[in-house]
Amino acid sequence: MATFTRDTEIFRDEDMLREDYQPDSIAGREAVLDAYKTALQPVVNGAQPRNVFLYGKTGVGKTAVSRYLLDELQQDTMRYDDVDLSVFWLNCTNLSSSYQVAVNLVNTLRSVDDQISTTGYPQQRVFDLLYEELDTVGGTVLLVLDEIDHIGTDDEILYEIPRARSNGYLTDVKPGVIGISNDFGFRESLSPKVKDTLCEEEIHFSPYNAVELEEILHRRAEEALYDDATGSGVISLCAATAAQDTGSARQALDLLYKAGEIARAGDQSRIAESDVYEARNKLEQSQIEQGMRELTKHGHLALVATLQLALEEETPTRVREIFPRYRAIARHSDVDPLVRRRMHDHLADLAMLGILDRHGRNEGRSGGQYYEYQFSVDLDLVIDAVDDFENVTLPRTVARSIRARNR
Repeated sequence: MATFTRDTEIFRDEDMLREDYQPDSIAGREAVLDAYKTALQPVVNGAQPRNVFLYGKTGVGKTAVSRYLLDELQQDTMRYDDVDLSVFWLNCTNLSSSYQVAVNLVNTLRSVDDQISTTGYPQQRVFDLLYEELDTVGGTVLLVLDEIDHIGTDDEILYEIPRARSNGYLTDVKPGVIGISNDFGFRESLSPKVKDTLCEEEIHFSPYNAVELEEILHRRAEEALYDDATGSGVISLCAATAAQDTGSARQALDLLYKAGEIARAGDQSRIAESDVYEARNKLEQSQIEQGMRELTKHGHLALVATLQLALEEETPTRVREIFPRYRAIARHSDVDPLVRRRMHDHLADLAMLGILDRHGRNEGRSGGQYYEYQFSVDLDLVIDAVDDFENVTLPRTVARSIRARNR
């Protein structure tokens, strides 16, 4: 008997539920599609593109809608001899300045054998190289800058590119910028001149509601799952759960996919509602673990200090008990400790992430208010995450618990 056999009851094509799958149609986004098409219309007309700024939470369709519409735009403009459209994508997640964005755009436009170094050039020289590459491409060029908010306040490039033609830096190309951001506050942080230029057309992607998410899931499930692979109410439950939490299509799809994996692992022929509830718990645990691992160094130290107290059964606990532990761990880890108030900010961050519970208390008439902290997640999850922390000298209580978990 074979160790591995094809899935014949749950997943027909599970790739269709993955994050990188690009659907051939868009559901639940009619209003933004209309607004987006209007913003892109000048390209079809052979005119200078308008600059477009898209914003909304993660998983609400900004990138998927952009890829879908720009693919359609490229196909449709091929019917017109006077329109030569090129589209280039750059994800700015790891880029924190206009200089870095410009360098990466140059390398996106160039061949693999002709890349420039990421350091060593004056910024204006990199801009000049970018203009040369854009003019070499020619025609109409749309530059899609995804996760553009990562560049922060160093936003000069968002002014330079849209103005390059009118300022005489470009002669043979009509450039347009499409900025995509998950940060609602990024627009307000832009300098006034950049805001006027980049935000020529603004499109807000609101969270999906349950009806829209259910439509998306039904469309994907038709091809991704076998007929009768979902029990009654499963897709509705996935949609309602995601709508109540984030309004994210990504979350709804992840729920359905994880529930399918659970059903498959249990040798079930159908996904049940109980699988969705289990999937939600597993995904929440995974997100919490990831959140702990992505904390700053001082966030890690504050977390370990609180874990030490929890393992010693000293929680709920106050900042005045946590701070000495944090300071000792920091010094043993060759890290300069923060002052108490700043360390307290990291505890507040842990509470915001759902890792700690924070409760306000009063000391009576003569006293003020203080906070008590305790873990809102299973300590085993915290121990597993702490085991991955680098360059943190762990207290004996924590190290002993990690060894016990790893036996």
